[in-house]
Amino acid sequence: MRGPEVNEKELLQKRIQQTELQIKKLNLNMNSSEVCEDLYNSLIIQKAVLKKQLKDVSKNPVIESIKKIIPHREKLICDYFKG
Repeated sequence: MRGPEVNEKELLQKRIQQTELQIKKLNLNMNSSEVCEDLYNSLIIQKAVLKKQLKDVSKNPVIESIKKIIPHREKLICDYFKG
């Protein structure tokens, strides 16, 4: 049986594909009016949001909580030249 995250992943992927198709169709009429340009920009933003949601769904919540607990030491430029 598939988990709910798989169905959500598939749904997000389909929505991204639909948004990309709309963007391609609108790209042809991009110079025709300001309304088309505004719609095009909103579709680009919507696509970015959907991709971010897809990325968040793909993350393992257990690993993410462990990463928050364990402190991360930033690597400095001088660290590359040691030893």
